[in-house]
Amino acid sequence: MTNRVTYAPQDVQKMCKQAERDSESKKLAFLMDRVKRLIADRENLGKPGVKPPLSTTGKDSGVLRLPSRSVPLER
Repeated sequence: MTNRVTYAPQDVQKMCKQAERDSESKKLAFLMDRVKRLIADRENLGKPGVKPPLSTTGKDSGVLRLPSRSVPLER
């Protein structure tokens, strides 16, 4: 048989809260990068020879969208 690690209930709660904070931090970092790109794109529009940016909300875009709600297990 294998030995299974069992965590105390408060440890599980702490881990869940940490996972939620990590998830929120990732979302915040993603949004900050997105805002920085938008600001840079707006500044570049005034310069001659610069094409307007393509929409990044299409199905084929390389940007992954984060879910609007957290997974229930994270809470």
